[in-house]
Amino acid sequence: MEFMSQVFSETTIIFAETWVDDSFVFIAIALFLIELVRYGFKKKLSWNMVGDSATNFVTLFFLLVTVFFVGLAYVAAFVFAYDNFSLTQLPLTGWTILGCLILADLAYYWEHRFLHSNGFAWGTHSVHHSSPYFNISVAYRFGPLDWFFPFFFHLPLILMGFNPFVVLMCETFVQLFQTLLHTETVKKFPRPIEAIFNTPSHHRVHHATNKQYLDKNYAGILIIWDRMFGTFAREGEEVKYGVYPRINSVNPFKVYLHGYAKLIEQLWHAPSWGYRLQILIKPPIWVWKQEQQRNK
Repeated sequence: MEFMSQVFSETTIIFAETWVDDSFVFIAIALFLIELVRYGFKKKLSWNMVGDSATNFVTLFFLLVTVFFVGLAYVAAFVFAYDNFSLTQLPLTGWTILGCLILADLAYYWEHRFLHSNGFAWGTHSVHHSSPYFNISVAYRFGPLDWFFPFFFHLPLILMGFNPFVVLMCETFVQLFQTLLHTETVKKFPRPIEAIFNTPSHHRVHHATNKQYLDKNYAGILIIWDRMFGTFAREGEEVKYGVYPRINSVNPFKVYLHGYAKLIEQLWHAPSWGYRLQILIKPPIWVWKQEQQRNK
């Protein structure tokens, strides 16, 4: 417990985040190669899967290029808010880091839920869901505005007094944990783990197009958020991945931009400005139901 009360420097926090983030890349690549070998033995490996995986890493490159230009502004805004508007400034101890991690995980839950309940946000998040496969590479399948929305959901942590670099580190840890969940290799963990933590089984449900699985299991690290807020579903029926309608392409530009291309098309063909507003702010399932009614 003495370690948890130890005070850390900002430099230590930044170094820890960078080291974990950089080291994790090698772990992810190793796990991805193991998955490919497994699919090969099961005779499920195809050139389309390989192409889809390559596309996922290209979208990661697109994100990294974007973050290169906007990342400094993102951090600067956090630091400015912390210096001028935070209620207090909490010390950099193990306890505050743990508290920040739990709250960052809760913030991620609501951010993730928002991405599924808002047409404009779904335009970017639908890219992540569009793969018909489920492996580690899918975790790196990003949309053009995936860097934008986390800022607003984690800003309250800054205002509560958590150091900006602690918040950024906790954001990273939640995302890295999520990466490990994108696999079919692991079936289910012992029941206590499945009850508390997000697992590959829970996250497969989240990526499903099966009707009973839609808009379920938004959790980052702790699945208890979904259990608390009524969005939990247990994996039963075999999961079918992707979005509707399917993209059926491994062209990285088409995959990366298809969400907003579809949104623009919907806005263009909308019957009124009021309807256009609803397309932007209502869940994508609402738009789909409206289209089904018009086509009857």
